[in-house]
Amino acid sequence: MAYIEVKHSTKRYGTGSNQILANHDVTFDIEKGELVVILGSSGAGKSTLLNILGGMDTNDEGQVMIDGMDIAQFSSHQRTNYRRDDVGFVFQFYNLVANLTAKENVELASEIVKDAMEPVQILQEVGLGDRLNNFPAQLSGGEQQRVAIARAVAKKPKILLCDEPTGALDYQTGKQVLQILQDMARKQGTTVIIVTHNTALALIADRIIHMRDATVQSVQLNPVPQDIATLEY
Repeated sequence: MAYIEVKHSTKRYGTGSNQILANHDVTFDIEKGELVVILGSSGAGKSTLLNILGGMDTNDEGQVMIDGMDIAQFSSHQRTNYRRDDVGFVFQFYNLVANLTAKENVELASEIVKDAMEPVQILQEVGLGDRLNNFPAQLSGGEQQRVAIARAVAKKPKILLCDEPTGALDYQTGKQVLQILQDMARKQGTTVIIVTHNTALALIADRIIHMRDATVQSVQLNPVPQDIATLEY
């Protein structure tokens, strides 16, 4: 059994003639510790799928098996616990708390779970050991994104979900962020899922899921993911 198994998952928004099919009969597997890229243009259903995998939204039909449990059957309380204990989120625009320092932003996450990483340690690991007491407004975009990643990984999530994590970053900073995400999968065994419209990022993935018109068009395995140092996008 794969670590993540999505089986015939469908999600609709609205009712009647205003109904929108956001995901339709979506099926794929992901193994533990893989770095996965979900590719597709705007409106393909990528973010809806990410929200369902993260327990932020529920599907209407089908199974979403995570480590042997169908989170599609979870109650609201169970989904809250799942998001808190098992999932880290990284978004395109950081979502940091403006009046908290980098260290305090990471502490927010580390305080809600047992056995979290020490905030100073994880900020040092993402290269921000000298920016602990800076507020988000005093940090560059790349530094803010690294704080967001540190916050997400501080609770040692089993799954790290990233929605266009390099979309607001320049080329070199984006590569630094991708390196951190790849290291999470390679060195910590975290299952990292990146949603993007940037096809070049597929080269670094272990598995590429192509979405179009709310459906999965193809799933490709990449036996030799490209080294991020040589990646051009």
